[in-house]
Formats: sequence, structure tokens, C-alpha cells
Amino acid sequence: MTRTTRARWIEAGLEALARGGPDAVRVETLATALGVTKGGFYGYFDGRPALLAEMLDEWERRCTRELIAQADAEGGDAAETIRRAGQLSFSEDLHRIDLAIRAWAHHDEAVAARLRRIDNERMDFLRKMFGAFISGRDEIEARSILAFSLTIGRHFIAADHPGYTKREAIHLAGEHLLRPQS
Repeated sequence: MTRTTRARWIEAGLEALARGGPDAVRVETLATALGVTKGGFYGYFDGRPALLAEMLDEWERRCTRELIAQADAEGGDAAETIRRAGQLSFSEDLHRIDLAIRAWAHHDEAVAARLRRIDNERMDFLRKMFGAFISGRDEIEARSILAFSLTIGRHFIAADHPGYTKREAIHLAGEHLLRPQS
């Protein structure tokens, strides 16, 4: 039998987390989903807490560090970099994981502390980008929090947008935030 990779265990854990929260991340359940025995799990992880920690590492890498690096690497001005970061964050897989981490943070202080650190990193990125073409501390902070709220909260908006799809309405809001200061 082919050995299941560490990455596949982490990916299966993230999928379980997105579907059912941290209680759904069980070694036996993941082994079944992967079509393997749970014995291979212990070749990579000292136990479930180690897997949960590596899942958080993967979320942080994928949903923050890689996303910001990719948005920065493609060049262009600060507004274009924010636009690209927003487009990258619209991946449904990434968003589902991010929302699951946020729900988990309500019940786990260590996860909440990590989420706060990552959210601060994301907000610092936005402040830096908006600060490149907007002046005034208040304006930079307002646009940063609105852009961040739009990214995180779009999932919770159930309103109709007459004449627009939800995605079009969100795009309009994002473009409004990226307008040069008047």
C-alpha cells in the first residue's frame, strides 16, 4: 500500500475542519476518508494536537503569507496589489478554511491568539498598500478595515443586489475603496 503523505493528512484535516469544525478532525475519520489505516498518521504526527498545529501552519502559509507574496510579486501599483490580493482571497476553498478557523477561535484561546496575529498581519499589509496612495491615518484605517471586512464578511451577506450579482456588487464596493483620495 502507498504511504499517505503528511500533506494529504493536513489537507484532509483542513477539509474536515471546514466541513465540521475542529471536532470533525479525527484520526480515524481522516484515515477512512483517505482510504488508509490510521497507523501511517503516527509516522508523521505525535497525535491529533500536532496535526491541528500543522493545519494552522498550512492555513497561515496558504491564506496569508503565500497570498500576500503572490499579490506583491506580480508588480503594479498598490491599488493593483490590493485588488490581486482580494481576487486571490476569493477562492472558495481558502474562504471556507478561514471561516472555520474563525469559528474555532471562539472556543480556543490559542487559536484566537493566532488568528489575531494573522489578522494583524493582513491589516498591516492593507495599511501599507493604502498608505501608498491615500494620505491621512483615519482614511487609511477606514479603507483597510472596510476592505478586510468585505473579504471576510462577504460570505455572510444575504442581501439582494438589484441589477447585480453578489460578486458584481462586492467588486463595485472593492473598486470604490481603491479610488484615489479626492
